[in-house]
Amino acid sequence: MSYRQRGRHAVIGVMCLFLAACTGVPDGIEPVTAFDQNRYLGTWHEIARLDHRFERGLSKVTATYQANPDGSIAVLNRGFDSEKSEWREAEGVARFVQSTDVAHLKVSFFGPFYGSYIVFELGEGYDYAFVSGFNHDYLWLLARTPQISSTLREQFLKTITELGFDPAGLVWLDSPAESVASSQ
Repeated sequence: MSYRQRGRHAVIGVMCLFLAACTGVPDGIEPVTAFDQNRYLGTWHEIARLDHRFERGLSKVTATYQANPDGSIAVLNRGFDSEKSEWREAEGVARFVQSTDVAHLKVSFFGPFYGSYIVFELGEGYDYAFVSGFNHDYLWLLARTPQISSTLREQFLKTITELGFDPAGLVWLDSPAESVASSQ
């Protein structure tokens, strides 16, 4: 094997490792099983997140999921950029990594590059979801309503702290609402 071929194989190997790592599961995180895709579809409000440049400065963020005929899920993320006084949108596609009853998906917003989307806690009524990326730097709290109860907020903080996420880095998009049913 020539030097050039070895180099090409090394680059391909590193890219495969990188791409596999981006769809992996962080230590301590277990995807929800007995997951029902149809109940998960629809619109979710982002309540909290660990901030990243692709969402920085956005408020009123929603994620809408719709089934595609090929079994994948269409993703539409939308948020308001107050600095520019405009809405920003990103369209993507999600695919299950293992099987459709395990809440470990890979999501792509551009080309062949995917990142993990792991639902690791889900309300019994599919009213809230704790979601992680491939490592402890990616985290979201989603809900069907734009506000959550203080009970759910405390549950989220306790859970993520025990799992090794940094709650000090959270960006909260809602304001606490005691009027929201504490059954969430």
